[in-house]
Amino acid sequence: MTVTRVLIVDDVEQVRRDLRTALTLTGNIEIIGEAENGLEAVRLTEFLKPDVILMDLEMPVMDGYETTRKIKSLYPSCRVVTLTVHDYESARVRAQESGVDAFLVKGAPVESIVQTISSQKE
Repeated sequence: MTVTRVLIVDDVEQVRRDLRTALTLTGNIEIIGEAENGLEAVRLTEFLKPDVILMDLEMPVMDGYETTRKIKSLYPSCRVVTLTVHDYESARVRAQESGVDAFLVKGAPVESIVQTISSQKE
C-alpha cells in the first residue's frame, strides 16, 4: 500500500485537527505536518517534502493562492489540493491559475477528500 504524505494548511486549528483525525483513519494517508498560514506552509514544504498539500485559500500572512504559486515554482512535483468554503467560479479560476491541482469545498465527504488526495499521487 502506497502512503501519501500530506501537509495540512489552514488557519483554523479545529479544521486542521478534524482533517488530521479523519484522514489518518484511512490508513494510506500520513499527516506529516500542519501550517496555519502560507509562509509557514512554504517553510514546511521545503523541510518535509510532502506529496500533497491540502490548502485553504483564505489565510493571514500569505493566502492560499500566493502560497500555491510559490510552492509550485519551488517544488513543481508537489501536488496542491485546495479545500475552501469559497465555492464560486472566480475562486476556482483563480485557484487554477495559481497552479492548484484539485479543488474541493469544505464539507465534502471525507471519502471524496481521500480519493482526491490519493489520485494526486504520481
